[in-house]
Amino acid sequence: MTTGLKQGLQGSVDKHSASLGRNAQYSKSSLIDRLPAYLIVQYMRFFVGKGGGADRQEMLAKKVLKDVKFTMKLDMFDLCTPELQQKLTPVRSKIKEIDDKKAASLKGAKQPASAAASKVVEYEPYDFPDDKGSNNSGYYNLIGVLTHQGRSSSSGHYVGWTRDKFGNWTKFDDDEVSMVPAEEVLKLSGGGDWHMAYILIYGPECVEVTNDEEPDLSL
Repeated sequence: MTTGLKQGLQGSVDKHSASLGRNAQYSKSSLIDRLPAYLIVQYMRFFVGKGGGADRQEMLAKKVLKDVKFTMKLDMFDLCTPELQQKLTPVRSKIKEIDDKKAASLKGAKQPASAAASKVVEYEPYDFPDDKGSNNSGYYNLIGVLTHQGRSSSSGHYVGWTRDKFGNWTKFDDDEVSMVPAEEVLKLSGGGDWHMAYILIYGPECVEVTNDEEPDLSL
């Protein structure tokens, strides 16, 4: 998926070249100058192409079954402009520091699950003060997936998969609701008859502020 995002910012255009005296193909590259708080990634699972009728020339809607891997965490930093990267750096440095502290704390005694669940959780802003609805770190967590099951573009079954703030995943299959492990969600990348990701929803990485004013990353 990340490769596809990078390729989507690359392209070519035909335009007149004064030095050549004719049209020439130019390469172009784009960078992102603003990141939204919530990032929606839509796979091109359906397209229209030839393949129908006796002569196989009739245009038909088809489904793309290709296996396209995705990740639970997404970092958009490398796709941003230098100006935006500079703005993202302070919060990214803070998150790295928190990650290091969190890793060190795992070696010590763990807080009881009951106490962790009962505490009031507050989060630092995930957007810039002058740009509400933005992302101030470039980090995202996967919070939702919409899948399509079936090989046809004109039929099949859609299912929703969502992640709560504690990291638990829930599958919504019509009126059947069930908990699923995160490993099952990563298997929704496609490649066969199983549910395959059509739309991915990423939310901002949130920094948890504890009662003693020391921030910690949310799950």
